[in-house]
Amino acid sequence: MGKKVFVDLSHPFSAEIPRWPYFDKPVIDNAHTMAKGGVLTQKITCTMHTGTHADAPRHVMETEFDGKRARYTHEMPVDAYTGDAVCLDIQIERWGLILPHHIEDACKLANIKPSELEGMVVCLNTGMHRKFDDSKEYYHYSCGTGVEAGKWFVKHKVKCVAMDSQALDHPLHTAMGNNGMTRMNLVGASGKPITEEYAEQFGEEAYAEFDKEAYIKLHGKEAYDKKFGDLEAIGCWGTWEPCHKQLLGHGIVGVENLGGDLDKLANKRFRFFCFPIRWYLGDGSMVRCVAEIDEDDMNAVPDRDYKYGGF
Repeated sequence: MGKKVFVDLSHPFSAEIPRWPYFDKPVIDNAHTMAKGGVLTQKITCTMHTGTHADAPRHVMETEFDGKRARYTHEMPVDAYTGDAVCLDIQIERWGLILPHHIEDACKLANIKPSELEGMVVCLNTGMHRKFDDSKEYYHYSCGTGVEAGKWFVKHKVKCVAMDSQALDHPLHTAMGNNGMTRMNLVGASGKPITEEYAEQFGEEAYAEFDKEAYIKLHGKEAYDKKFGDLEAIGCWGTWEPCHKQLLGHGIVGVENLGGDLDKLANKRFRFFCFPIRWYLGDGSMVRCVAEIDEDDMNAVPDRDYKYGGF
């Protein structure tokens, strides 16, 4: 048995950090400098959901499934994002929708039963963290979860889900597609909207999973209500970030843009540490995520080398 070591699972933060398509650019300024004041004091202005960060329920919903007002950051338990953890190696195609069978296959690789996940932090290694950059590849074409994966995590009573991609949900479940108040429907690499690209690549039925109107048109309102009705019943748009809402609405918090040396932990168990700031009425917080693991148990892979923004 080797010594315990800490593994950084956070992306480096800077003014040039890649950020979600409609987020503001971080502004870093000096209040004091060494030359003038003898101290260095800096200030940062940015969205709290920049880089590696944690979400609180109030970020995406007004009401949780128990009928109570959605909780803010300060209302979550101090250890909500921390505890015994496992890193599941998700095998999925580019831009794919992560379904329960992908998670169950990953559990087999990690030699853990789904029933053992109760109360644990589940880190998903999809490989997207290696592509972290200001790019369409990372944001538009990421794989991601949806309503079925969200319900699976709820069923197995996990404590927290930490994703190594742009969000807890597949990009087409977000405002990058045909969801949300902005419905950006961003233009993809082909010059067509990504919703059209996805339908052409995977078919209309596969695309309908991400689009309320398309789903009802193809499968009918009854089928839509069966899959998304519990979200609609608490005032949520079913296809808009359904994994977020299934998790957060049941008190399961989430971490996004997990990164750093995550590959050292694939298929391993460890202790996961992640603490948001104690922010009264906060909707989420940038965080430092760290794993504690036996040195001899880590995967033998090189340290992460970052290329974006001058690194």
